[in-house]
Amino acid sequence: MRFSLLSFVALAVVPSVQAFSLNTGGRSSLILRSSAAPVDEVVGIEHEHCQAPGDRDILVRAARGEETERTPVWLMRQAGRYMEAFRAYSTKYAFRKRSETPSMAIELSLQCHRKYGMDGIIMFSDILTPLPTLGIEFDVVAGVGPVISTKIECEKDVEALAEAESVDFDEKLPFIREILSTLSKEAEEANTSLIGFVGAPFTLAAYTMEGKSSKHCLTTKKHMMRDETGEDKTMSMFLDKLAVMIGNYASHQIECGAQVIQLFESWAHQASPAGFEKFAKPAAQKAIKIIKDKHPDVPVIYFANGGSSYLELQKDMGADMIAVDWHIDMAEARKILGPDIPISGNIDPTILFGTKEQIEQAVRDCIDKAGGPGSKHLLNLGHGVMQGTPEEAVGWLVDEVKRYTEKKK
Repeated sequence: MRFSLLSFVALAVVPSVQAFSLNTGGRSSLILRSSAAPVDEVVGIEHEHCQAPGDRDILVRAARGEETERTPVWLMRQAGRYMEAFRAYSTKYAFRKRSETPSMAIELSLQCHRKYGMDGIIMFSDILTPLPTLGIEFDVVAGVGPVISTKIECEKDVEALAEAESVDFDEKLPFIREILSTLSKEAEEANTSLIGFVGAPFTLAAYTMEGKSSKHCLTTKKHMMRDETGEDKTMSMFLDKLAVMIGNYASHQIECGAQVIQLFESWAHQASPAGFEKFAKPAAQKAIKIIKDKHPDVPVIYFANGGSSYLELQKDMGADMIAVDWHIDMAEARKILGPDIPISGNIDPTILFGTKEQIEQAVRDCIDKAGGPGSKHLLNLGHGVMQGTPEEAVGWLVDEVKRYTEKKK
């Protein structure tokens, strides 16, 4: 049985669902309520977007570099703790329980689109999710964040990992296909796109080598320096293995229904321009090439958080679109990349703590600096939605993006 976004299932651990009709502005919509959901409330669509025929793939078309009728929008961490509905799960269930239980991951993916109507639904997951396919174990500890117990300290540690080329993702991560195939149907019914994502090789290597989030990433940088002298090739070997796995994992997501893939270099701020060019960039390029060789028509977006200081080095990543963080002015980013490279970004997430007028002005300024509405630009924040962001502020941003179709004079 198939449900549209006008008939959302508030999926939870025990998917017991009650259905009834609700009249909304002359339209009778099927509204579903799960008796097992943490919050006993009616779950219905709350926005009026995604009604135009082109809304189904406007995000995909922009990511490919096509001119579009308006600028599309989605937000990094659009599913997150700023939403009361999300916190009803995050305060009760551990992160991996939420992200690896299909019913919960599907519900958490859909909550924000149901409320705001962004131009894409992104799978609720984590960049570390595929690491266990190589034999790298991790957990997400409340108050600490990701903690990786598998040690990668020498070449033999890399050699002991599973072969990246032969990973069976349906066997190792069976929940991914169920999550994405269901979300694919929901996205189609909702007249919007489905976004998949992966972590870039350098970021996953650094996370693993440090064992957790790190302020200075010193262990990783020592490996990079030893690699440069030829003393030890642990870093190069590890990056290569991760690149193959990530490229294949992203391809698996596409085969499960994802229409766009975003590659997150979340720790780009830990790499100098030279370090990025020697280590992070070639590994990311290898992963992107694997994706594009298998699925040439599926756009890939590359986002280097903290990498705007070396944006010129990202022009030849092989990705279809480059996402930029908020540390660079959009007009300058557009100048560096040129008018032909599609760009995503880059509003400062803290603007969402401002007034409605400030948020709407920031939207118009960002779009204008990128070339005007529909100019190979996908509006996003320059980082994720912050915890504590007022929920109505996200709505103001999305509404203004969708209203703004003519560049200011």
